[in-house]
Amino acid sequence: MAERRRVYSTADGDLRKSAAPKDRRRTTPPVPNDGIVRVARETSGRRGKTVTVVRGLPGRELASVTSDLKRQCGSGGAANDGVVEIQGDHRAKVVARLESQGYRVKLAGG
Repeated sequence: MAERRRVYSTADGDLRKSAAPKDRRRTTPPVPNDGIVRVARETSGRRGKTVTVVRGLPGRELASVTSDLKRQCGSGGAANDGVVEIQGDHRAKVVARLESQGYRVKLAGG
């Protein structure tokens, strides 16, 4: 008889769940701290919804820049873990606004 993998134990419960990773979100590589703000468009992990992502902003200015960009683009968004997310594809507006505020900005991604 072929050896089978045990999938349930009365002491440990469902063993298939313990083998699965806890956090399935993709991790992005850290942004280099070179003073350049990177603006990208992402859809992965958001069920096809497009989001404009801004990385590389100084942490102390994150909340004020987020609210300003949301107001400028006329859409919702959030600041999470040093990353600003604006709902929709607003890369051109975001880049223009950040350059007018004195940041060095690059379009990242495709």
